[in-house]
Amino acid sequence: MLADDLAALPELLQTTRDYAVSVLKGLDERPVAVTPAPASAAPLPTDGIGTAGALAEFQQRWAPGFSGSAGPRYLGFVTGGTTPAALAGDWLTGTFDQNGSNRSGSSAAALEDETVGWLREMFGLGTAHTGAFVSGATMSNLVGLAIGREWIGQQRGVSVARQGVAALGEVPVLSGAAHSSVYKALSILGLGRDALQPVRTLPDREAADVTALAEALEALDGRPAIVVANAGTVNTVDFDDLRAILALRDRYPFWLHVDAAFGGFAALSPAHAHLVDGLAEADSVCVDLHKWLNVPYDGAVQFTRHRDLQVTVFQNAAAYLPPISGTPDFFHLTPENSRRLRALTAWFTLAAYGVSGHREIVTRAIDAAHHLGARLTTIPGVQLLAPVRLNVVCFTVPTDVTALSQAVADSGEAFLTPTVYQGKPALRAAFSNWRTTTADADRVADLIGKLLT
Repeated sequence: MLADDLAALPELLQTTRDYAVSVLKGLDERPVAVTPAPASAAPLPTDGIGTAGALAEFQQRWAPGFSGSAGPRYLGFVTGGTTPAALAGDWLTGTFDQNGSNRSGSSAAALEDETVGWLREMFGLGTAHTGAFVSGATMSNLVGLAIGREWIGQQRGVSVARQGVAALGEVPVLSGAAHSSVYKALSILGLGRDALQPVRTLPDREAADVTALAEALEALDGRPAIVVANAGTVNTVDFDDLRAILALRDRYPFWLHVDAAFGGFAALSPAHAHLVDGLAEADSVCVDLHKWLNVPYDGAVQFTRHRDLQVTVFQNAAAYLPPISGTPDFFHLTPENSRRLRALTAWFTLAAYGVSGHREIVTRAIDAAHHLGARLTTIPGVQLLAPVRLNVVCFTVPTDVTALSQAVADSGEAFLTPTVYQGKPALRAAFSNWRTTTADADRVADLIGKLLT
């Protein structure tokens, strides 16, 4: 069977290509979200049915239940699509099948270096920041906090990487409105979810009150801490005042990690770039690329100004591995030893469209979000719970939020995710797909208005 498939590979790839094109052409009509019918697991194939047979079975059994999440009205979570160039890069990622974790025998790592450098410049970071690709924002936050944990140990004369977290003792972590992935990372790192001490936020905001943060740092009596600042909160895309937080370093010792998973892309918008002023001085930064860069899952990047500590945490030694050099292999920098070359999809879309093309994607999404926000205020009973600051509309409705969310999904027109903001059940519409326009915002507003009448 393998020999037959190899002989027919050009035709099989063409057939797959044609099917993929048909899926992409039909995205606008495809149900944005579906409730899939229960599926019985098929038995493990003994002999197999070949690539053509597998494609046919996938089309029949599984494809009908796949969402239209790559399309313009999937506004749940913060979900990008895949630009044409990124899709080409993804195909070639699988074709070349490079292990991007090491520098031996391939230029793949150099391509990742170049891509990280491009992203660093695009987000306004300085040359002191180095970076590496990881799977998503959760892993990017974990890596940044792991390096921060090692920095805390260094301040206390402890090497967590060698002695373990038990030698470290409690580590105070301060944040205003931390994302759930931060709590998860703290759990994985052995610091514990309870290590995070919520800092009071500004009235009717998700941004940390810097005065309250200063008070929390003062209460530590000189003990070093980790501060997690937000550059774009998940519910209302609120931004901590990075400059004001950085000014506290004159008085208090802390590691500043900035979760800029999608808010970091504000740097591309001339009207919003001020929101990330100070990002270049953070000790570690999380940016999620399969959100607003519109590369396929999975792909994110983490940056830090402390590569030496990063290597201390993640270094891997074995007789068959190259030793650590001035430019470390990527398996010395992240939890994974082997991984796909995630950088190639990002390289393709940046090379194809440049900063200006991605600025257009960002500004179009922002315009669509503001347009939806304005439309929703004209629907009786709908209330915006926060101003539309960037690309997320957070609103409540005069009916059951969960039921409305399900009705929106069942319509096939759109997909929104429910949340709770300031104690009120709400819905979020997050715009980051490169295909989305104000016309899509109109379709969503018209749908909500219809469902509420």
